[in-house]
Amino acid sequence: MNKLFRLDEIKHLFKDGMSILFGGFLGCGTPHKIVDLLIEQNIKDLTIIGNDTSYVNYGIGRLVANGQVKKVIASHIGTNPETGRLMNEGKVEVELVPQGTLIERIRAGGAGLGAVITPTGVGTIVASGKQTLVINNKEYLVELPIKADLAIIKGSIVDEFGNTFYKGTTKNFNPIIATAAETVIVEAENIVKVGELDPDHVHTPGVFVDYIVKEVEEA
Repeated sequence: MNKLFRLDEIKHLFKDGMSILFGGFLGCGTPHKIVDLLIEQNIKDLTIIGNDTSYVNYGIGRLVANGQVKKVIASHIGTNPETGRLMNEGKVEVELVPQGTLIERIRAGGAGLGAVITPTGVGTIVASGKQTLVINNKEYLVELPIKADLAIIKGSIVDEFGNTFYKGTTKNFNPIIATAAETVIVEAENIVKVGELDPDHVHTPGVFVDYIVKEVEEA
């Protein structure tokens, strides 16, 4: 099965109103060429899910600034004042989730779990409207899994089957979100033949990856 595609060959995957999980921490580990493609196509009414909304002019934050996002699920938005402004004006819905809870909810989505329970947020606004459980005399929030239509991830080295290695801190959310979407696209810095990537260095098995695009396409 061929998974290698040019950017212009995956345009059909992006639809108005879809939910997108994205890798990255303030843009580090974010697939910037795929973000460029979303902006080029002006895909609208997106729900974007990830650690943060980066900066106004960088990474996933550019989608917010361009008016393409209707909802954000993230652990913080403080580095992108445009997200905060649109939230305060009622133009973008923002669901703030503690970082550890967020990644656990995504992991639960990928693993097919019904929920995760956590003490984080008990007694705060985070608990508003959520079910709670008491276990061994301690109260926990019941947090529901998160899945998405699409996950866009960034790989440092990717083989032609999709086995993916992330260098350093670019790993962040990428391996977990790759398990929790109907379709997964990896933007690769370097593509190698199957067998050239040390199995011990594989962070995302290729079975999770549907499409591979090169970060810088050949001339």
